[in-house]
Amino acid sequence: MITTLLQGARAWERGDVHDEDWLVSLSEACLYELQETLQHLRAKPLPLLLLDPADFRLEECRKTMGRVHRILDDGVGFAVVDRLPLDEMDMEEARALFWLLAAFVARPVAQKLDGTIIYDVLDTGLKAEAGSSIRPDKTNAEIVFHNDNAYNLTPPEYSALICLQTAKKGPLSRVMSVATLHNEFLQRHPEALPRLYAPFWFDRNAEHHADEDPVLSAPIFAHNGDLEARLALHQLKNGYKLKREALDASALAAIDALEDVFTDPSIWFEFFFERGQLQFLNNRAMVHSRTAFEDHVQPEKRRHVVRLWLRDKGDRAYPG
Repeated sequence: MITTLLQGARAWERGDVHDEDWLVSLSEACLYELQETLQHLRAKPLPLLLLDPADFRLEECRKTMGRVHRILDDGVGFAVVDRLPLDEMDMEEARALFWLLAAFVARPVAQKLDGTIIYDVLDTGLKAEAGSSIRPDKTNAEIVFHNDNAYNLTPPEYSALICLQTAKKGPLSRVMSVATLHNEFLQRHPEALPRLYAPFWFDRNAEHHADEDPVLSAPIFAHNGDLEARLALHQLKNGYKLKREALDASALAAIDALEDVFTDPSIWFEFFFERGQLQFLNNRAMVHSRTAFEDHVQPEKRRHVVRLWLRDKGDRAYPG
């Protein structure tokens, strides 16, 4: 367990973050390359999963995404790329360009056991309940701070999103550094920190084979050279329901402490994710959340975000 305050670019608070730290504009040269790529794909279509940035002239875009990669690994840990001109393309073309740009960061990997590799974040009107395959990102409810796929075997290294359509009202995106979260615990709740290094039960959201345990045992914090987090309170609470076990007193105190820290806006950064923008996160070093939102009634106007998970280690299947 780490017992000293963490330092460096990752240990930021809200007042430390400036536009140049996380906001990356697509240059005219990069946009020109993307337009040329679209013209090529319109003449010679290919399935999205076969697209490889090495097959296209994207040198300026490669440089831009190299900057994004450096921000994720060595900087604040999140970046927003501003933006694709969506009015000049259809939604499948937008997905294709998103795929190509994201692939400069790392290779896309499966997000579900069935091999789904490109995932639509949409409000389905369903509820995310214990043991079901309905994830919170298929609702319009608030999603508290978490790492993607923290509740299963192999979380991605990076998460990538593109906003194809915004909601009628909200949501706001929030990001927080794992290092800052850990520092806050050391200062505010040192007595609760050891429990976060001990295992919890996580509901695997039915993303497992029939003969496998529906829950995963893992700690929230782990230190294996670098500090990493597995934060998914929704799946954690449902994991204990599936096990038919009560959370022990120290676990309840640690969760209460987490929820207390989450309420402090001075340690997280907030922004509105706009149409055409791309969002990238270092999923091991950052946690993120989304406020609740009100959507349009008309299906064609409803909020639509597409997500990729990126990982260079292991294989591309969901278990990794």
